[in-house]
Amino acid sequence: MLNDSELISTVEMLKYEHLDVRTVTLGINLFDCASHDLEIFKANLRKKITRLAGNLVETCNAIGDKYGIEVVNKRISISPIGVVAAPFNADQMVEIAKTLNDIAVEVGVDFIGGFSALVEKGMANGDRALIEAIPEALTQTDRICASVNVGSTRAGINMDAVLLMAKAIKRGAELTSDKDGLAAAKLCVFCNIPQDVPFMAGAYLGTGEADAVINVGVSGPGVVKRAIDRAIEAKPDLGLGDIAEIIKRTACKVTRVGELIGREVADTLDIPFGVVDLSLAPTPTVGDSVGEIFQSLGLISIGAPGSTAALAMLNDAVKKGGAFASSHVGGLSGAFIPVSEDLNIEEACRNGFLNIEKLEAMTCVCSVGLDMVAIPGNTSEETLAGIIADEMAIGMINNKTTACRLIPVPGKGAGDYAHFGGLLGHATIIDVKNCQGENSFVRHGGRIPAPIHSLKN
Repeated sequence: MLNDSELISTVEMLKYEHLDVRTVTLGINLFDCASHDLEIFKANLRKKITRLAGNLVETCNAIGDKYGIEVVNKRISISPIGVVAAPFNADQMVEIAKTLNDIAVEVGVDFIGGFSALVEKGMANGDRALIEAIPEALTQTDRICASVNVGSTRAGINMDAVLLMAKAIKRGAELTSDKDGLAAAKLCVFCNIPQDVPFMAGAYLGTGEADAVINVGVSGPGVVKRAIDRAIEAKPDLGLGDIAEIIKRTACKVTRVGELIGREVADTLDIPFGVVDLSLAPTPTVGDSVGEIFQSLGLISIGAPGSTAALAMLNDAVKKGGAFASSHVGGLSGAFIPVSEDLNIEEACRNGFLNIEKLEAMTCVCSVGLDMVAIPGNTSEETLAGIIADEMAIGMINNKTTACRLIPVPGKGAGDYAHFGGLLGHATIIDVKNCQGENSFVRHGGRIPAPIHSLKN
């Protein structure tokens, strides 16, 4: 339980420091909806999802109002469609995506995640059909998010899948050229994807999960920044160990808020509670920035020398605070650095403090990876695949989750501006060094073997 001083500080977080429950995500297992008949399958999807999610938005709003805590997004994650819809071809997969989008509109959720495939060790027919369908599916829907896991520490990296994903990203961006490649912003390529992520675009419900489960995503970069500012103002020579302790204690309070909301939503809907994902996920709102935390720590900008060390400390302290607050912390739980979604990080790219290489270095210690990075529209498939492969290698070797959400903006080049809207924000396009050619590294295909330290059981 919170003591009086902790309660007061939590109220201040809610009123002045942008603390919110970023998402309540209802996970729904769809394996019992499977059918070889497309119309029966779509009817089964509608029946099950509307039955379980029909009161989700209303319940979240009511409980948010009760505690004065905004639940910003209400979302659904589902079993990976590449498996559940395995009998269907790419055109039929697009029809499934459109049905899911209609269901999302009907129940009032912001997104459905789980138009997904897990192909780190190989691809089945359903997986290939889903990957082929991704560009059209994300172009023809507004509320569907896709993710594909192409690598893991146990299996290695499926380079055939990496190249296919580069092609899918390019094609999706081209089909939404009038929206600066928006389809690519709803697609994430993963290594070591968790089964219980509530945040988009990576959310899906893993095969080891319950039939239905409530997962919560909490975000509070503004809260962490203000806690650091207050501590340094009171004691300017505060050591980094003490600052890490402050971050940890703040993350603990934030996690408790998320679990409070999540458990009450779960109890009201009579659905099991899953995890709290405490991730410092910023928004384009001033004062809700991960990048500003780096300035509070004494760096001129995120991306300046010392940024990777600062991010490592931040990520670790957030995880420790969350783990202390709850026995059910999961998902990604750490610090995100999504370029377009954070005004301060976007500004650092515009001012030259962050480039693709520095961002990649920082992903070694952050919670996810190269997230919402706008790149030139003429970036070749080989270059795109190479960037993805590099990021997957970081995850595979370090036994951590990494991901790429890259947007090659059609018709625009380095230094130009891309606008995605809403929580997706806007970004200055970052330069990348193009490589092309049929004999490039990524076109060898096959699977990069798993590292030796994967051999443990």
